[in-house]
Amino acid sequence: MHSDAERILISEEQIEKRVKELAAQLDKLYEGHKPLVVCILKGSTIFFADLVRNMKAPIEIDFMAVSSYGSGTVSTRELIVKKDLTTDIKGRDVLIVEDIIDSGNTLYNLKKMLITRAPASLNIVTLLDKPERREAPIEPEYKGFVIEDEFVIGYGLDYAEAYRNLPYVAVLKRSIYEN
Repeated sequence: MHSDAERILISEEQIEKRVKELAAQLDKLYEGHKPLVVCILKGSTIFFADLVRNMKAPIEIDFMAVSSYGSGTVSTRELIVKKDLTTDIKGRDVLIVEDIIDSGNTLYNLKKMLITRAPASLNIVTLLDKPERREAPIEPEYKGFVIEDEFVIGYGLDYAEAYRNLPYVAVLKRSIYEN
């Protein structure tokens, strides 16, 4: 375990098992379709890669970089689009892959924006869901794990761009981010 982690919340094995389960559910959902699977950069990259490798359905991929956090730990509630889709989603089945839903502000505003582009369907899969922190009325159709209100790192999740490469999800020591 990394020395900045208080404890491992979700092990590498638990993540691997759950990602395979989610991929199987998504394969059923998109049977006979070719969805556009959208990775929300940067935090979702590892989850996204593992998820699409486990999906059997034919897919296309694209990437977006959006945020409502900047470099802090508290949402600003404003959507910042740093990189937009390069694919037209009109009439397409779209699956947004997110690392964590916390306040829900980023995803709520992103979903509102994407709906205006007239996709055939728009679903959300998130690795982590933190419902007790929810401020915006948004719920993912698919979720890996529901977690308590703790600051987590690993498996793509970062604090100040560090810890993304940890193979598990861990709780970050308060002393690291409260200074």
